[in-house]
Amino acid sequence: MNVITGGTAKLGPAERAGALAALARDELQVLVVGGGVVGAGVALDAATRGLATGLVEARDFGSGTSSRSSKLIHGGLRYLEQLDFGLVREALTERALLLQRIAPHLVKPVSFLFPLTHYGWERAYVGAGVSIYDLLGISRGQVRGLPLHRQLSRSRALHLAPALRKSALTGALLYWDAQVDDARYVVGLVRTAAGYGAQVASRTQVTGFLREGERVTGVRAVDLETGTELLIRAQQVVNATGVWTDEIQAMAGGRGSINVRASKGVHLVVPRDRIQSQTGIILRTPLSVLFVIPWGRHWIIGTTDTDWTLSKAHPSASRADIDYMLNQVNRVLAVQLTHDDVEGVYAGLRPLLAGESDTTSKLSREHTVAHPVPGLVMIAGGKYTTYRVMARDAVDAVAHGLDGKVPPSCTDQVPLAGADGFQAAWNARSALAKSSGLHVARIEHLLRRYGTLVSELLELVAADPGLGKPLAAADDYLRAEVVYAVTHEGARHLTDVLTRRTHASIETWDRGVQAAQEVAELMAGPMGWPPQQAAREVDNYRAEVAAERKSQEADTDADADAIRLGVPEIVPLLPAEVTGRASQAARPAGPARAGFA
Repeated sequence: MNVITGGTAKLGPAERAGALAALARDELQVLVVGGGVVGAGVALDAATRGLATGLVEARDFGSGTSSRSSKLIHGGLRYLEQLDFGLVREALTERALLLQRIAPHLVKPVSFLFPLTHYGWERAYVGAGVSIYDLLGISRGQVRGLPLHRQLSRSRALHLAPALRKSALTGALLYWDAQVDDARYVVGLVRTAAGYGAQVASRTQVTGFLREGERVTGVRAVDLETGTELLIRAQQVVNATGVWTDEIQAMAGGRGSINVRASKGVHLVVPRDRIQSQTGIILRTPLSVLFVIPWGRHWIIGTTDTDWTLSKAHPSASRADIDYMLNQVNRVLAVQLTHDDVEGVYAGLRPLLAGESDTTSKLSREHTVAHPVPGLVMIAGGKYTTYRVMARDAVDAVAHGLDGKVPPSCTDQVPLAGADGFQAAWNARSALAKSSGLHVARIEHLLRRYGTLVSELLELVAADPGLGKPLAAADDYLRAEVVYAVTHEGARHLTDVLTRRTHASIETWDRGVQAAQEVAELMAGPMGWPPQQAAREVDNYRAEVAAERKSQEADTDADADAIRLGVPEIVPLLPAEVTGRASQAARPAGPARAGFA
């Protein structure tokens, strides 16, 4: 295993190969299945407790729910109406930690305007709720770090948000939460875990459990890039696959005590100049709430909250979803948004703990940990903001199954890679701009994405000044960021870079299509791609975008899903029947287990 140093680990092709070799060679104490925010958080929690830890992810890190969120770190005002004070307090405690200690480079304050539509009672009712929100945010000795809410007259609200129709509000409240680059946060977690000794590998699919009797003793997996089969031995396996939890439970031997329902959340991205406002906006809708969230030169509008029973890999937004959100936000806008204003669309699935008949908007955002069979821990539910608490609870459950004393969680004291010294680096941004030859605005953008790791990226630029130029068709990003994504951040395919290491797929009118060729050429060198592989990457990405656009014209979820699934993934997963056979082969005796991870 790696020596645990707490340094910043590279996640390039050579490091992945080394991790796969170590996973196949050494018995782990903890193997995490799932590379989203919760799985990455579990790997970091386990590694920082001194446990020999591994993590495998079938696709790219953060490629599921964890890169398709509303990109908010918040307590959830709506949960106060459900009187779930404990959940809100827990989330606000985590918000303070993320803002101030764990990831100040990736998590930052954001304000929201809550328009009032009635006189008298509504101001008192909403004001009381937001006051409780403020109070919970400073409880338990946490330093809030955010301003308290303010009551606004209609004229003051319209001064902050001229885009609102005067007749759409009688006044407003202004309050603060936080936002996050969700995909980059997951990469930061994975790199930090690897720095503490965790062996991590993406594009590695679990196909079955290894067993001794009823005890799970590891997994059978396949490196999807090469087809190589791996036997990974572990004293405890943690499943952190979110909406795929039921499939893992089936693999473990039937339906377990955790029932997860998938709720689809669709988001629209529109240019910043389409909505004139100095602040984000939050609106009540008949089903839930709708956020208008500032995002660089864009707004993110979201989200829906509907049951989803189709493909979990690529949940699709239909025309009905887009129409719904445009209709809801247009209720309060003076200048109406149309389909022509929509730059990007993305959809994700929330893994909600469910009863059999609950509507998704009422399902619990609490999490649960289960031990369905010896050697296997399941973690499900929760929300992005509370991932660290979920990870802590999962490793606490692991500790019960390990011999010897396991130290308590310390991740509340562990900054992510790039966080340590961030404020000093931010204060020195003008000097850094001068020494690097980049504009200070560019340095600020890089610091908000990489924190103090910006020095590694600037070393690439110093060695090859051409990498200091922006991408021709996605000029928010430097060419160096593409190379760095491959050499340091585990990106292996074009979609990894255009969708998650950058956000060109939702921030450009063509959804990254024009940038695809340049990005593929930059990736080809460090990835060792021959020309035909680079061409295949570009063709596949363009086909995915075309299918995505077409699916968003479909009238129903089923039609949209069928269109999107018409384009295969660049690295296809093994089908369920193959994983079912592998799971059966991995079991020495007893009835067959079927399933897929």
